Amino acid sequence: MTMRAGSSELASIFDAEVRDPAAFEELRPRYNVAPTQPVTVVVQRDEGRFVELHRWGLVPAWAKSPAAGARMINARAETVATSSAFRASFIRRRCVIPADGFYEWRREGKAKQPFLIHTVTDAPLAFAGLWAPWRDPATGDWLLSAAVVTTAANETVSPLHNRMPAILSADEWPVWIDPIVTDPGLLSDLLHPADKKLLRLDAVSPLVNNANNEGPELLARPPETEAEVPLTLFG
Repeated sequence: MTMRAGSSELASIFDAEVRDPAAFEELRPRYNVAPTQPVTVVVQRDEGRFVELHRWGLVPAWAKSPAAGARMINARAETVATSSAFRASFIRRRCVIPADGFYEWRREGKAKQPFLIHTVTDAPLAFAGLWAPWRDPATGDWLLSAAVVTTAANETVSPLHNRMPAILSADEWPVWIDPIVTDPGLLSDLLHPADKKLLRLDAVSPLVNNANNEGPELLARPPETEAEVPLTLFG
């Protein structure tokens, strides 16, 4: 995913406070956020609404180590209420994961062409997310982690993949992160495919294929011949 908006901008958009400004100081605009890396989240706590950094890949309280999070970067909307890894967070610890775009790949033979999926304006999207605290039994340190909730792909994304992040509208995300809301049916109703008109697809540089690559050059459009070579992260 991409996250180019700064923490202050996100705090304004989501009417929140930056929880730990120092944690964001070294984060520049990000063009290739990968699993197990820090992701920006918006959470509602008893003392207020905050923009925080969590590790991407939810680590349940019962996990033996943070390594478990590498297998839990996504939570399927259809099973999130019953999954042993996600059901506690679904009821009590929901968040928004802002992103101004996400990637999928189209394959044809050995070719792998990345596409950026985003809005026309690149305005931050509100992905439905879950978060969890995990305490290291050896050190006592706490780790905050998060997962993206995925749903069936809409008509825009489905030619590339059959899944996509559940994107919340401006009316939906305040309900999603409200800890007072615990009705599984109401919450599940928020996890639907986004309107097909919300998103557009743009072929981008194959540099995206390496999680170690970063920078605006990743969004450069490839030559037409490469872009035509027939896209998965949000499965």
